[in-house]
Amino acid sequence: MLDRRNLLLGVAGAAGFAALPAWAKIAVQPPASAGFSAAGVAALNAEMHALVDQQKLAGVVTLLARKGKVVNLDAYGKQDASAPTPLATDSIFRIASMTKPITGVAMMQLYEQGKWKLDDPVSKFVPQFAGLKVRTPAGDVAQASPMTMAQLMSHTAGFGVSSVYEGVNLAETDLQGMIDKLAKLPLVSQPGTDWAYGPCVNIQGYVVEKLSGMDLADYFQKHIFTPLKMTDTQFWVDPAKVDRLVAVHNYVDGKIARMPGEMRRATAKPRFLAGSGGLYSTAPDYFRFCQALLNGGELDGARVLKLGTVKLMRKSVLRPGVGIDLYGPVQKGLGFGMDFAVHERPAESGLPHGQDSYWWGGAFGTWFWIDPTNDIVFVGMIQNIEGSIPGRGTPAVRDISPKAVYAALTDKKA
Repeated sequence: MLDRRNLLLGVAGAAGFAALPAWAKIAVQPPASAGFSAAGVAALNAEMHALVDQQKLAGVVTLLARKGKVVNLDAYGKQDASAPTPLATDSIFRIASMTKPITGVAMMQLYEQGKWKLDDPVSKFVPQFAGLKVRTPAGDVAQASPMTMAQLMSHTAGFGVSSVYEGVNLAETDLQGMIDKLAKLPLVSQPGTDWAYGPCVNIQGYVVEKLSGMDLADYFQKHIFTPLKMTDTQFWVDPAKVDRLVAVHNYVDGKIARMPGEMRRATAKPRFLAGSGGLYSTAPDYFRFCQALLNGGELDGARVLKLGTVKLMRKSVLRPGVGIDLYGPVQKGLGFGMDFAVHERPAESGLPHGQDSYWWGGAFGTWFWIDPTNDIVFVGMIQNIEGSIPGRGTPAVRDISPKAVYAALTDKKA
């Protein structure tokens, strides 16, 4: 069955290649041209396809590139487990927390302009946070030292994990409303002492708006999406593209099934622009974002960051003894920089990625990594409820894919 990519490529001769969207212009190169074995790349696809055939996933899109060459762009399965529409390479996914690195790039653009520094107190930009107390068993106490921008960029500013704020509904109105609510609540820990995955990046989005004078959607569009030709990425899906939006799935009796209703389906700009997790995107669009970072902040003549700034983003700013504990014990060998986890100590982590690799993922199971040591970008897209949480039914694609990728690499560096 032809997917949209094949159909549009077939039209290219008549309509003109330049008229095609960015995802359709990707020319897939032979794996050997970038140091992969063809058999190894085929094995990666076979493992992903098997998860769909076994009804563990409705569908999966994967993209693998090295040295700027895409050697694999694969879509397999359905957009909706209950409907016949095949998944395509331009299918649109809710990327959830893969929004965070994009917000991080926006913040670092403003950093390059001298509008903030790593050791600035957050209260310089959010005055409402100047007097925040810290909750302790003995009562609320003052901050031992003011939370800094570096801590805000690395989930160590003292705010709690997202579940702490479930009863508050931080996204009820807009980013200003979120700030007003947080300003009335104590911090959960002393700034710098604990890594807690909560509202920090939404606060960054607020800071972007204040420092730039633009709303977050407009800022992203002007300074990131348009320069990088990310034509399918925004906080909402154009109504003309809704037929490409992938359904959210869960498990019924161990088999993949569509979630009832229309979950997270925005077709107009939402009021709450969640820099923490509100974007929709495609695998080819997100690849362009990642490749720009791997290139040192530039892609196809468009520069979004300086090389030194990209290196700073992937340098951990965690204090000694503070670790990343997203879904269980502290993840060994990892640090955290500016909205990215950073692979600092491969021998300790046991992960196959090269040293200095950096990555993150989304709540619906989307994932990616950037490996500057081996010049690799990988993007994977699935769409499951709680798709990033181990033990909730979703296969461990974030473990399976790097093992297959590095097994296929013929000249791996540590």
